[in-house]
Amino acid sequence: MLFKAATSLVVLLATFLYRHSRVAKHSFLNVPALPDAHYVGGNWSEHCSVVKDEKAHTINFCEDITFWDHRDAEGRLSNRYVLLGCDPNRKAWNTVMGPLRDPEPRGYLWLYSTTDGSSHPVTLHNYPDGHDFHPLGMDIYPSVDSTPSNLFIVNHARERTTIEQFTIDPARPEQATYIRTLTSPYFVAPNAIALTSATSFYVSNDHLMTRRLPHPLGRVLPILETMAALPLGWLAHVSIGVDGALHHTFAALGVPFANGVSISPDGSRVALASTTRAEVYLYDRNTTTNALRFADHVPVPFFVDNIMYDDSASLIVTGHPHFLSLVAVAANETGATAPSWAISISPISKTTQFASANDTKGRIAMAPCSVRPPRPCGIR
Repeated sequence: MLFKAATSLVVLLATFLYRHSRVAKHSFLNVPALPDAHYVGGNWSEHCSVVKDEKAHTINFCEDITFWDHRDAEGRLSNRYVLLGCDPNRKAWNTVMGPLRDPEPRGYLWLYSTTDGSSHPVTLHNYPDGHDFHPLGMDIYPSVDSTPSNLFIVNHARERTTIEQFTIDPARPEQATYIRTLTSPYFVAPNAIALTSATSFYVSNDHLMTRRLPHPLGRVLPILETMAALPLGWLAHVSIGVDGALHHTFAALGVPFANGVSISPDGSRVALASTTRAEVYLYDRNTTTNALRFADHVPVPFFVDNIMYDDSASLIVTGHPHFLSLVAVAANETGATAPSWAISISPISKTTQFASANDTKGRIAMAPCSVRPPRPCGIR
């Protein structure tokens, strides 16, 4: 009996080590020699700039960042802004990594213009007194022919995590008007949002066991779920009825640390980040029902976090290449820094021809993506 138990334990341990060997190699055992900044297309200082709030320093710990597109009556893009959700108090109030020490200072919204590089804060009009605001994931519907846009923001408030709905009028872009607070027993640990219409969206839930659990469970179980990459996260679809009632469905279950989510420009595919698996899951989407069917997965050499499809259907993937450095920053250790990494993942055309081993010119090097069809990917 003891021998069988020991054998089972060894098998389980071997399976665990094999399953996590790639992630451990890239994100625990190795510290990548990343430069201070890098831009693959040239000199980073000529292509990248830092957006700052020089006076109050409120543009810190910004997550999420999303485009606010303005389109004309024919649907053509006429202008594009960047909306930032920032929480400088994240080191004192972080429901994902901890601590849960001080929820009092509010977070901020900022709007950045891609045309002139200007930025200004966005005030929360009619926001309830005493209602916390700690923004995480968010998404905003495009403004068509100068109509107001619906904005949805995950709010990690002190009592529970909710989703806040606002509207922003292009005529007054410096003001977000509060509409309602969305709550659901299924909003256990909402993280990222991707809109499917002006009143519906996908929302990822990164953990089943959260730091909100009573002590000592809140200190132990979330870490266990994270470190073991337990498949307890999920992606849901939520729609809001005309009466304000919520309709919630589970779109994808069994995702370890479900994080960033994005919809391809044609709406046919959904990408979902699995942070602790260091993978991006790809789903085929039914554009009528919003049902998803798993299609593929793409491993990356870091803990994937936020993701977004660009206009060309390439997926921009960002994340953390060294987990222990990230933990040190979350713990507010003196002098701690945590690098980040951004890559682009692009579908390969069915007509693409690959160089063979006998070719002597025109060779290409591809990072490993997925070994399964239907859509191989290239990472650059």
